Amino acid sequence: MTPKIALVHDWFITFAGAERVIEQILQVFPNADVFALMDFMPTPDRDFLQSKPVHTSFLQTFPFLNKKNYRNFLPFMPLAIEQIDLSAYDIILTNCHAVSKGVITSPDQLHIGYIHSPMRYAWDMQNDYLAVSGIRSLKSLLARSILHYIRIWDSVAANRPDVLYGNSGFICRRIEKIYRRKAEILYPPVNTEAFALRADKEDFYLTASRLVPYKRIDLIVEAFAGLSDKKLVVIGDGPEAHKLQSLNLPNVKWLGFQPNDVLRDMMQRARAFIFAAKEDFGIIPLEAQACGTPVIAFGQGGVCETVAGLERENPTGVFFHEQTVGSLRAAILEFERHLTLFHPSACRANAERFSNERFRREIHQIVETSWQAFQAGNL
Repeated sequence: MTPKIALVHDWFITFAGAERVIEQILQVFPNADVFALMDFMPTPDRDFLQSKPVHTSFLQTFPFLNKKNYRNFLPFMPLAIEQIDLSAYDIILTNCHAVSKGVITSPDQLHIGYIHSPMRYAWDMQNDYLAVSGIRSLKSLLARSILHYIRIWDSVAANRPDVLYGNSGFICRRIEKIYRRKAEILYPPVNTEAFALRADKEDFYLTASRLVPYKRIDLIVEAFAGLSDKKLVVIGDGPEAHKLQSLNLPNVKWLGFQPNDVLRDMMQRARAFIFAAKEDFGIIPLEAQACGTPVIAFGQGGVCETVAGLERENPTGVFFHEQTVGSLRAAILEFERHLTLFHPSACRANAERFSNERFRREIHQIVETSWQAFQAGNL
């Protein structure tokens, strides 16, 4: 008998990296039913759900909850995820960057957990998030008390999956440190087919991101303040936009938010893509490589697994190892000294290791072998 599968996601708000995972899983298991805490995904972006209904928790009916303030309801999320009834299913796949791994299953059900990250704002980056949010005094004490409760619950919830996967080696190490559990690597899907290789590059560098503090676009812009003979193009919008644009550098061009076709075109034409954030995985550096464009990246996080540095036989980028202007400038100059080592075809080949097709093949194998082991009593 074919096992009945439930796919559990944290929430549907926008179509981003975690939702791309849902899209690919549904192509492999089209009969799976979809669950989430809440669903505010706009109609134009819902195609990836294949017209499937999303079964939501009681949070969906909260009178003042919406897609802008949903994070304020974090204290209710553990309870809400535990109330989702999955008793009719044989296999539960949880796609988690927050609480979905905490669903309650029986000993007769196989629970496969895919972790994009332990909740950074509750664990090792708590102080950073509170500082950026500007929370002070009594509000800070209340927030820290809530996050203390979340950490206790999260530690328990992380033991509920029978099988655990992380979206990079970096995340698997965080899982082991925080949850004291071993996890295998399952890299997320990257739609490399949507990005065509272009071999001829133009004389500008590109960065693209939402303009928020941790993306460190400020670092990139300030680096080019001392590289007046080099051009930078910035794509993106966000709360940091006004502050960054006020630097008014003649060699930095601001394009603001741009549709995907413009972003792809700029990626294909750029000499290199610059990435200064510490990310759990980082899809956009791989999209740049799929265009044949090398990457200059901060050498921490998942990007260390997706960009081949100068020590490799076919390098696809250069790393800088401190989030400082000087370190980034040195990396840009090092990249230019070794420009002949970077080949668009090598960048493309590296990106294809993370393709959608590869992810579909691996998730199918994981579910199949895990189910067989579970039935045999080996899990």
